[in-house]
Amino acid sequence: MIRFPLRLLAAIALVALSAFVFACGGDDSDDAGSTKGAPTEGKKGGKLDVLSASDVDFLDPGQTYYTAGFEVAYVTQRPLYSFKPGDLTAVPDLAASDPEIADDKKSVTVTLKKGVKFGPPVNREIQAKDVKYAFERAFTKNVPNQYTTYFNFIEGAPKKPGPAGQEISGIQVDKSDPYTITFKLNQAQGVGFAASLVMPITMPVPKDYAAKLDKESPSTYNENVVSSGGPYMVENDAQGKAIGYSPGKSIQLVRNPNWSKDTDYRPAYLDEVLIRTNATDANVSGRQVLEGSHLVLAENPPAQVLKRAVQNQKDQLKTVPGGTYRYYSMTTTIKPLDDINVRKAISAVFDRDAARKARGGEFVGPIATHYIPPGIAGYEDAGGKDGTGADFLANPKGDMAVAEKYMKAAGYSSGKYDGTEELLMVGANVDPGKAQAEVGKAQLEKLGFKVRLRTVPQDAVYNEWCQQPAKKVAVCAGAAWGKDFNDPQSMLEPVFKGSTISLSGGNINYSQLDDPNIDKEMDAAALLEGEERYAAWGKIDKMITEQAPAVPFVWDNTNLIHSKDVNGVANEYYSSFDFSFTSLK
Repeated sequence: MIRFPLRLLAAIALVALSAFVFACGGDDSDDAGSTKGAPTEGKKGGKLDVLSASDVDFLDPGQTYYTAGFEVAYVTQRPLYSFKPGDLTAVPDLAASDPEIADDKKSVTVTLKKGVKFGPPVNREIQAKDVKYAFERAFTKNVPNQYTTYFNFIEGAPKKPGPAGQEISGIQVDKSDPYTITFKLNQAQGVGFAASLVMPITMPVPKDYAAKLDKESPSTYNENVVSSGGPYMVENDAQGKAIGYSPGKSIQLVRNPNWSKDTDYRPAYLDEVLIRTNATDANVSGRQVLEGSHLVLAENPPAQVLKRAVQNQKDQLKTVPGGTYRYYSMTTTIKPLDDINVRKAISAVFDRDAARKARGGEFVGPIATHYIPPGIAGYEDAGGKDGTGADFLANPKGDMAVAEKYMKAAGYSSGKYDGTEELLMVGANVDPGKAQAEVGKAQLEKLGFKVRLRTVPQDAVYNEWCQQPAKKVAVCAGAAWGKDFNDPQSMLEPVFKGSTISLSGGNINYSQLDDPNIDKEMDAAALLEGEERYAAWGKIDKMITEQAPAVPFVWDNTNLIHSKDVNGVANEYYSSFDFSFTSLK
């Protein structure tokens, strides 16, 4: 076996770090806008209040897929590997050491730490069988999620979600060694598979407690979730009911009495964290955080609040590279967006700088010209900051002449749309997402499109609209994609591979791009390593960009603000505050 350390190249990490310091106007003498690693010491105790405009998607680690859910999952659960703040090198978390990859790259073995216990009411030691069950439940109909695209090459993995209680033959635990788990693969994808073991799907779930909940459709484990050894837990009762979770209102995190500092690198300074998920006016919340006490804002502040922080309160601002691209998706199965020339015309006319300004301007990150963001391998192979050479993305402020050229190629002799279809656009109902959606609507109207803009709560943008093909959303104005793990495959495959389309719901290929040539190239690139792998994914990025399934407009930096009496610490992996390192002054 090969002992394989999970890490980004140091050069890549330095590129990412320099990018976000520059974006916030920092320099060597001013560490505002930079995480610069986690503090070595913090004050123990106290309560932190978190203001958020939206709820988590799920508390269940087998289902959560967005930042708000990650904020909770990574302080209440223990994945196999995770990231310390200020460091893009994955370290063993629940695992005892680095993963071992077989020479043929068709087998990956992980050994777990001993002595890590589930929180109440399970209260027993975590073993490899609990990681096995976490994976297996994710392949069932009752635990819908977006992780299985990374793991469908495990031997015995079902091609479609199966019934509750199924086992997967390629996930093996030897009864004589309850702390070791081996994943058998039917493709030589061991390197990428090992890198992906930082995701929430690796967080253990106790079958003896959860199996009965997972028989419900959908699983009710989300309302009865237990901590898997993290320093905190969602407050629950003696039966495991998550009484600390009030959907759409708040999430109460308290200390996990079974947490052992001896097995964990997290300092866990705070005694409790209250996440208020109904703080829907981000402008008000932002001012409260900057002026108040013991507060942090869980999302990017609106443009005016960010401007105030940058100009006057930089010591209350943290900026981290998002490893994210923001985009306006265009559903390729809805007329007239099924015409590639129409999509190119929309991309050409689009004032991407205006969209960026709606989110706060240059401080939020550079204007995107393709999809793989700075700091992720494959970025330069796809064209870097200059882009792929596509004329419809050449001018960040838009180019009407190029747009009209493509509209004429689509059969509209005037260079403007003269059809009758009304396009449904969905965006957030609070800034900066609301302002971003309004900018998007204005861009399409330049070409004569009739647009009906519907604004909804941020979590509903995804769960209830953009991920539901039956709703016929033509343009998702709140789309964003961040790294699942530090590899270009995670930036492109889930969002643009045809096989990830789910017409029944939970669809994250919002554009419904289904190009056999792109899919074939993705399958081949997944088997490669090193520079050859990065070049292949860069080529795929160019192929996707040429299909114009979306308008990429910014490679995100995440800006986070906190009160003066908070030592706010951000985690670059999920680009938000890390509650297990943050403390009060």
